Amino acid sequence: MTTTRTARVALVGDRSAHVRSHTRIPGLIEVLREQHGLALDAYWVPSEEADADALAGFDGIWLIPGSPYRSEAGALAAVRAAREHRVAFLGTCGGFQHLMLEMLRDVAGRPDAAHAENDPAAASPAIVPLSCSLVGHEGAVNLRKGSLAEQIFGVERTVERYHCAYGLDRSYLPLLEAHGLRFTGHDDDGEVRVAELADHPFLVGTLFQPELSGDGTRVHPVIRAFAEAAVAVGAARETAAA
Repeated sequence: MTTTRTARVALVGDRSAHVRSHTRIPGLIEVLREQHGLALDAYWVPSEEADADALAGFDGIWLIPGSPYRSEAGALAAVRAAREHRVAFLGTCGGFQHLMLEMLRDVAGRPDAAHAENDPAAASPAIVPLSCSLVGHEGAVNLRKGSLAEQIFGVERTVERYHCAYGLDRSYLPLLEAHGLRFTGHDDDGEVRVAELADHPFLVGTLFQPELSGDGTRVHPVIRAFAEAAVAVGAARETAAA
């Protein structure tokens, strides 16, 4: 019998029955428990309620799709909480975009970094409209050899599903890399699709939406890796408290 390991996870975002990824996530959590022995005690945290107090004590934080979030500040707080407290973090689609913003504002010293969807009048937005919208599309992702992403996927090339129209302005890449963010997945044109933070147990962002992979009866490798990382954080907490 598979031993079930449990982690407390915050699903940060504005839950809606009209967002397909939101309807998929509960089923994937059940698959994690039944097939992999990973039990996520998951709590949905609306973006406007996401702050340091609301996110304290979680073993993992998943900043889920569905941007524009009702509270940009709440989305950024989710990233900051995971980064500073070294708990497992996964940001998909809008979560990836706000991972970039939080790193630029709070780590790289660019408080002016903006998201063009949230602030269309921004002089030099970091998150900009993609040259070609990826809403409803699939595309190849090439993973850097030796990266955490490649370890998770077990391959150097994969095809993933998207539902987004915004991505990172490439001019910000050097600044983010200088502050520890590694860009380890790119499409065939070299556009960023996966990021991971160096010197962190598990902090990963994907512009694609792994929760939309397949028919929902199997868990995407990056979601399983996030769950395993959250369980490890929870186990470490228990050991420290013993």
